[in-house]
Amino acid sequence: MHILRLPTAALVLLLALAGCSTAPPSRPSLAAPLGPSRLSANEASDVTLYAISLVGTPYRYGGNTPASGFDCSGLIGYVYQTQAGLAAPRTVASLVNWGQAVPSDAVRTGDLVVFAPRGAATHAGIYVGEGRFVHAPSAGGVVRLDLLASAYWARQAVSFRRP
Repeated sequence: MHILRLPTAALVLLLALAGCSTAPPSRPSLAAPLGPSRLSANEASDVTLYAISLVGTPYRYGGNTPASGFDCSGLIGYVYQTQAGLAAPRTVASLVNWGQAVPSDAVRTGDLVVFAPRGAATHAGIYVGEGRFVHAPSAGGVVRLDLLASAYWARQAVSFRRP
């Protein structure tokens, strides 16, 4: 009988890769099923990839193009319009009701992330997968990719919307 002996580093690498290939267990959703979205799977992918490509674009209050810079709702409106032909509301207060609500366990790429810490929407971004979202955060900043689980964003009340 021949026993294969792997160096420790190789064994650790194999175990890590095996762990990455397994999906986390899914939790059943108690929410009502979502109705049809105006955003196809291909359009959601286009929205996601384009939003990521805009990371680094300067923030500008009222901005709604890559040339002028973006505020959060300007970024969302520009990306959805150019990639999916959907006209998004221009203010965060209106984005909170755009599309349909999505339970957090059903969020997918291309969905909106809306923050409403005291019941009123104050900020929004585009979900790009793996707990990350693209947004235009504040004056003096740039469009960036952040984790929902980061110290700051995890403290904010968040909801998800699907156009």
